[in-house]
Amino acid sequence: MARVDDPRSHALVALLLFTGIRVGEALGASTTDYGHDAGHRTLTIRRKGGKHAKVAVPAPAAVALNDYLETNGAELIHVIGEGAHHLVGQPLFTTSTGKPWQRSEAFRTIQRLAGKAGVEGRISPHSLRHTFATIALDTGTSLHALQDSLGHADPRTTRRYDRARNNLTKSASYDVARALA
Repeated sequence: MARVDDPRSHALVALLLFTGIRVGEALGASTTDYGHDAGHRTLTIRRKGGKHAKVAVPAPAAVALNDYLETNGAELIHVIGEGAHHLVGQPLFTTSTGKPWQRSEAFRTIQRLAGKAGVEGRISPHSLRHTFATIALDTGTSLHALQDSLGHADPRTTRRYDRARNNLTKSASYDVARALA
C-alpha cells in the first residue's frame, strides 16, 4: 500500500520494516548517514542514549530509499579515510518544503496506510519494528543478534518480541536430545 501512496511513505515503511529501527532514528538520519560499508548499503543512526550505530539496509529498503531520494545512491556514498571530506547532509525524510518530517506526521501516515490496507487496530511505526522483530525470531535469528539489531541494552526487552518462548515444540530440550542422539 505504501508503494502506491508516495515514495516518501514507501521509503519510511520499507526502512522501518526491513531494519527494525525506531521512527525517531529514521527521521533523525541525514542523507550523509546513508552509504556503503564493505559492500553493504548502510544507514548510520543515533540510538536512544545518543550512541551511533550502523545498520544494514537490505535491498527492498534501499530501492525504496533510492526512489524517494531520486538517486541510485552512488552520489550519496562517502568514503571515510585519507582525503575524506566532511559532508553536510539534509534530513533523510523531509516535507515538501524541505523541513524535517515530524514524528507525529509519520505516525499519521502509517495509520492512514494501515487503514487503506484494511489493517484493523491501533497501528503505529512501532508496529513495523515489532513485525521486524517477530519475523526475525520466527525465521531463526538468534535473540542476541536481534538484540544488537534493535539496539536493546537488556535482552529481557528483546524477549518480549519472542512469541514462541512458551511454545514447548521449540524447547531447547529437543535440540539437546537431537545433538546427543
